[in-house]
Amino acid sequence: MLYRVEGIVIRSFPYGEGHIILTLLTKEYGKMSVMVRGAKKAKSRNSAITQLFTYGEFVFFKSGSMGTLSNGEIIKAFQKLREDIHKSAYGAYMMELTDRLLGDQDRVGWIYDQLLAALNAMDDDKDVLIVSHIYEMKMLSLAGYMPDLEQCVSCGTVNGEMALSASLGGILCTQCRYKDTASLPITASVLKLLRLFQRIDINRLGSIEVTDATRAQLKLGIRLFYDAHVDVKWKSRSFIDQMDKYGI
Repeated sequence: MLYRVEGIVIRSFPYGEGHIILTLLTKEYGKMSVMVRGAKKAKSRNSAITQLFTYGEFVFFKSGSMGTLSNGEIIKAFQKLREDIHKSAYGAYMMELTDRLLGDQDRVGWIYDQLLAALNAMDDDKDVLIVSHIYEMKMLSLAGYMPDLEQCVSCGTVNGEMALSASLGGILCTQCRYKDTASLPITASVLKLLRLFQRIDINRLGSIEVTDATRAQLKLGIRLFYDAHVDVKWKSRSFIDQMDKYGI
């Protein structure tokens, strides 16, 4: 069967001596695997479209689990994102999130829209950490682990400084924190941002100014849920941690 789809390259890896296998995220069909024959050769006309983050139009024949590319046209290469080590690191993390948490048969058009919006936002110099956190919240929702942030998951109130509880699936008030001693206290501003991240469309993201302390709490809070519910060792996240550690 012949397919003509717009898609985003979320994974690209070599196969054999000269070929590359792509994992594409498409709006209509979800994830699709496509072989690009001869893409590693110096004179290949398809080598550029195999780069991670590439948004393009792909034409391929598919009779089994994998297609074979016939033609590809780049719509947007996200060159600024690719040339900046921080942007590319966070972009790679979002690609890995998408690949690992989205099943092969899942057709989730809104995730495709949000991933494309995230790439555009970073390419337009929006805060990469904020963009990444919003997308992380979208993927938590997709995976079924979105925290309840509106009220205490134990008593239903909002009293004092709230804390994030991964084991109980949301926030705990001051009186109920004893029910999860591993819960993470967060400020009101962090809670407000997390609520915003749950519902905001990345296409409408403006400028968000946050302090270093707020950034640290956002990172810890979101990781609390990922580490508790998503048993994956993220290669790209480890690279981001190394950059932070050595001040790159």
